Amino acid sequence: MSTSCHSQPVPVIMAALWALALSWAAMTPSWATDAQAGRVFFIQQCALCHSAESGDGGGAQGPNLQGLFGRRAAADARFGYSEALRHASLSWDAENLERFLAEPEAIVPGTAMAIAVAGAADRANLIAYFRALGAGTMPAAPPPGAFSRPPIAAAKKQVDTDWKQDAPGRRYRIDPQKLSPPDAAASAVNFPAVVARPQGARLRLPTGFKVEEFASDLKRPRVMQLAPNGDIFVSESVAGRVLVLRPSGDGSQAETVQVFAQGLVRPYGIAFYPRGADPHWVYVAETHRVVRYAYACGDQTARGVPEIVVAQLAPTPDGGHVTRDLLFTADGRRMYVSVGSQSNAAESMPRKDPVEIRAWEAENGLGAPWGTETHRAAVLAFNVEPAGPPQVLANGIRNCVGLTLEPVRGDLWCTTNERDLLGDDLVPDYSTRVRQGAFYGWPWYYFGNNEDPRLAGHRPDLAGRVTVPDVPYRAHSAALHLAFYAPNTGRFAFPKEYTGDGFVTLHGSWNRSALTGYKVVRVRMKDGVPVGGYEDFLVGFIAEDGRVWGRPAGLLQLADGSLLVSDDGAGVIYRIVYEGNRR
Repeated sequence: MSTSCHSQPVPVIMAALWALALSWAAMTPSWATDAQAGRVFFIQQCALCHSAESGDGGGAQGPNLQGLFGRRAAADARFGYSEALRHASLSWDAENLERFLAEPEAIVPGTAMAIAVAGAADRANLIAYFRALGAGTMPAAPPPGAFSRPPIAAAKKQVDTDWKQDAPGRRYRIDPQKLSPPDAAASAVNFPAVVARPQGARLRLPTGFKVEEFASDLKRPRVMQLAPNGDIFVSESVAGRVLVLRPSGDGSQAETVQVFAQGLVRPYGIAFYPRGADPHWVYVAETHRVVRYAYACGDQTARGVPEIVVAQLAPTPDGGHVTRDLLFTADGRRMYVSVGSQSNAAESMPRKDPVEIRAWEAENGLGAPWGTETHRAAVLAFNVEPAGPPQVLANGIRNCVGLTLEPVRGDLWCTTNERDLLGDDLVPDYSTRVRQGAFYGWPWYYFGNNEDPRLAGHRPDLAGRVTVPDVPYRAHSAALHLAFYAPNTGRFAFPKEYTGDGFVTLHGSWNRSALTGYKVVRVRMKDGVPVGGYEDFLVGFIAEDGRVWGRPAGLLQLADGSLLVSDDGAGVIYRIVYEGNRR
């Protein structure tokens, strides 16, 4: 099973999928009911990350599960499995599948698939489905077009790979008016094999900058937030916990690492409330809800059990993308929470007629998806006092993370992973201002009037109404966190020309024949507006032989002007300082 992307299932199965499954069953009466339910469950809950048979629309982030039953674990040569699974010596028979699906970390400590399949019946149905596929007793794949996607080809071997040209200051500009046509090349499967740092591997920065390890031996650190006293709160999504790192006296490294809270479900976003020097709460966004812990400045462990702030973020909050970021407005009156899509491109979402669409958008905003995508691929807004139901701030943002306020104009920004399986150069990831009531395209369009061919003709009414994002990045870079560099006079402050610029972590590609990403880039700004393009800042996480030894995830500016970068591939946090200020 996957060690990089999975989700906690929910009991609600979309009615249209059930109807489709029943129609398949009617055509193939020998198909056992549990295998039928397993197939529908797989398509609904697992296909964002995996494919089990041709035509299921899956395989977008995890290993291919075709022929899973009876094979050894970590057998898909194209996928970069975790060390935990590679050394687990498992074969996927019914017993091991049941144990792993029920308690992944119990059977494979340290696995990246930390969320269990909670329902015993769901596990049994999935196992029956995998068994039937292995035995060749399943009927044909879904009818053509039911869950269509472009073909996936093996990764191309390239002698002169573009990532070897990465260098501090190298500039890029993706023109939204000159994008490649869909399927210009078959989509590649090219997962990184994350390895220990090779001997001699070196990170590179512009002249005058230096990078060193701030903390190590962490469990896939993601988002970082700074407490008023200088403590650093870190979410470890896979481990289900939030840490507190207290810096040493000189700020060069984490002197202590303490678990603040644990037992959480994929915690990601962290925020202190109210903003300022004396927050009373630490808010944490789990994949399905938002909770908060009572807090006094300097606390390194939670004072008690969390209070539930938002009990359920979306009707189906647990499938597909699991990262949830959160941010409070400058006046503290509203809380923004981003919720990623349940699927790659909503290929299985049932259609609505124009009358139904108008009624739906009147309640949920322009371009709002429905079914299992309700309140997904969106930024939601909640009143803080008094609390109330969510309002949709913006739709069509496939997987928004890195929520932040730009300091000059006060605009809300986020960074987005766009859709896969349309070729090497589609669709560009991006950072953008998030505007009230705007629609950014997903799933029907991208970057304006470019229609996703998998949903061609589904929403002609949206043509000309798509907001074009501000800063596109090379497709499949997996852009994650965004941080604007605030004015600073600390010992390690960056040069003044960096003030106000954005920094973005590119987690790294899997759906591109030549690797891209695996670095931190700089977005130049002027008066709070991007001036165009971006450039390499921190590079070197890809070794000369193409192996990957780091995956940048989060960013945090400290009071002394240094910049932290979390690496969830190696479990390390790096600290970048500018030494040109030192005499």
